[in-house]
Amino acid sequence: MGKNLKGKECGKGIYQRKDGLYSARFYAKDGKRKEKYFDTLPEAKNWLADARYEERHNLIVTSPDMTVDKWFNYWIENIVCDLAPNTKRNYRERYKWNIQPVLGTMCIGDVKPMHCKAVLNRMETTYAGSTIRQTYITMGTMFKSAVMNDIIGKHPMNGVRYTKPVRAVDDIKYLTVEEQEKFLEVAKRSHNYRQYVLLLETGLRTAELIGLTWDAINWKKHTLTISKSLEYRHSQGYWRAGPPKTKKSYRTIPLTDMAYSVLKSCYDERNSRKESDVLSQVLEYTDSRTGEKKCLVMRDLVFVNWRTGEPAKNSSYDTHLYKLCDEAGIKRFCMHALRHTYATRAIERGMPPKTLQKLLGHASIKTTMDRYVHVTEESLVAGVRQFEQGDPANTQLEQTSAGDNTKKSDSAA
Repeated sequence: MGKNLKGKECGKGIYQRKDGLYSARFYAKDGKRKEKYFDTLPEAKNWLADARYEERHNLIVTSPDMTVDKWFNYWIENIVCDLAPNTKRNYRERYKWNIQPVLGTMCIGDVKPMHCKAVLNRMETTYAGSTIRQTYITMGTMFKSAVMNDIIGKHPMNGVRYTKPVRAVDDIKYLTVEEQEKFLEVAKRSHNYRQYVLLLETGLRTAELIGLTWDAINWKKHTLTISKSLEYRHSQGYWRAGPPKTKKSYRTIPLTDMAYSVLKSCYDERNSRKESDVLSQVLEYTDSRTGEKKCLVMRDLVFVNWRTGEPAKNSSYDTHLYKLCDEAGIKRFCMHALRHTYATRAIERGMPPKTLQKLLGHASIKTTMDRYVHVTEESLVAGVRQFEQGDPANTQLEQTSAGDNTKKSDSAA
């Protein structure tokens, strides 16, 4: 039982030093002493209680010698564990290949902005701007969480920026009206025609389309509810069900007549399609809104490959799209471009951006405006014409011109 400078007891593991600071310490399971100094007795007691709890429950201990490796492993498994699998996979890849070689063995408290900048500089010549941006986000999110949890006192990326440009919005592929017509004309002869039409009518993500099951369709209300996704993990060789990309991606979409017709035709043919043994699987996943366990019954999938009887992989769709593009004489694009195209057509036809945000399942209106809404040359011309028609100055000019013509007529008479 330690004491303060006046001889009063401070509690087990705590005492006041001659310089006035309070020392809090205990011995961990590995036999090492953990110690930290504080200005006040309550601060020392709080830290000691938290540290002992973490040690007792095998949680991470806020020790001054914690490495970046140790923090990342705890962060990815315990703090951001509820993120989408793809997001966590991206975090792990960027850490393994880019961050860990530079920072992994460093004490997290010793990491400075120059070390973080070194990570980005090493990537400059061999990585695309988008990958550098992902690394920047991974480091920033990881260290921000360390600050929030009092692991470190200051964010080591303050002032750090990356310079290599990320792909511009103009580089994001979508189809013009003419390209869309050419594509659909060729796609009519394809077994995947209905999938392509549905994406162009709803803006679904590919994983949402692949994971679509019959219970998602409300035939009476003409709506489609998105609550899960399905993707094939090529590296592990299995299908994985999961929640939509974000919590905002849970949504119910009113169906257009064309979308309803596509789904109804698939439903009418469900008993005559080929089905493989793969469809006997029932895949479990976690609802990211409630934390509840849910199941995806693969035999209930709306779309399966006509030849194999299995769900079609994202890569298979893209390969097929390339062939159709070549046949249609248009530039190649991937499945996600159909989602871009849906968003572009929606804005061109006057849909409010906030409505489009809800239909696409975006968490932020900024994403809808910056990434998915593209202004075509045709819409620019139409916008200028619309502006011109409502211009008071233009109206005044027309009235003045009409008055001048009347005077000339009267004079001629």
